[in-house]
Amino acid sequence: MSKTVLINNKIVEDCKLNKAKAQMQLYDLYCNAMFVIACRYVKDTFVAEDVMQDAFIKVFKNIETFKGEVTIGAWIKRIVINQCIDYLKKKKIELVSLEENQQIQIANDDWSVNKEVTVEIISDEIKKLPEKYRVVLNLYLIEGYDHQEISQILNITEVTSRSQLMRGKSKLKNQLKAYNYA
Repeated sequence: MSKTVLINNKIVEDCKLNKAKAQMQLYDLYCNAMFVIACRYVKDTFVAEDVMQDAFIKVFKNIETFKGEVTIGAWIKRIVINQCIDYLKKKKIELVSLEENQQIQIANDDWSVNKEVTVEIISDEIKKLPEKYRVVLNLYLIEGYDHQEISQILNITEVTSRSQLMRGKSKLKNQLKAYNYA
């Protein structure tokens, strides 16, 4: 076992004992990464910070349930994502629903861009998308959820998830044209 894993395990065990120093260490280890994740879902950085703070409160309240089946970072990330989704649901994000009898065009999976387009550029352009597209794009592309999972998380149909992904991808492609989209 690596030294980092042992240190993280000690911090987690101390957090389970409600030790404030360990909680601060865990927060310091993961707050920056979790803030970036929150910003993927919530445009306003102040709101993203609040959502992240609320997520860490949940982390510390529920640390006893952490069993170590995944890394502590992955466990915290899941809580942050769920907190973001909860925030968006409370905000009553309007996801455009397609009627079930409408045809949906299946988008191809060509996500290639010129090599000059960096991950940072793509990330910045995704942040400019309307929430309904940004959330589905993040869940699908970055977090790796499939349409069935997205439909359960957002309480929408799989058809709606697919259409939001397709529309978000189309808008993203248009935004990336300024960067010589391939």
